[in-house]
Amino acid sequence: MNKNKDIIVGIIIGLIASAVGFTLSLLFFGTGNSISESYHIARAQGVFTKLVSIGAILNLGAFFLFINTNKEQRAKGVLIATIFVALITIIIRFV
Repeated sequence: MNKNKDIIVGIIIGLIASAVGFTLSLLFFGTGNSISESYHIARAQGVFTKLVSIGAILNLGAFFLFINTNKEQRAKGVLIATIFVALITIIIRFV
């Protein structure tokens, strides 16, 4: 049961890291005066999925942190979260 808990913790950390990375990418690359305005501008200009992809880079740090501390199950959870974010990004981009 401990393996499943570690995987779930990794998934949650991966999703939080992606959300934080997306917010940071909006702050750095957004053209609006606020996060909300930058979000709407990104959607209108068609760069939303690119910002989501840039935001997922933080998962790389979490993944290697877990690998280096021998927490492979949590690293597996981060990898699952990254794949989930990638699939959602592809769906948003092409649908």
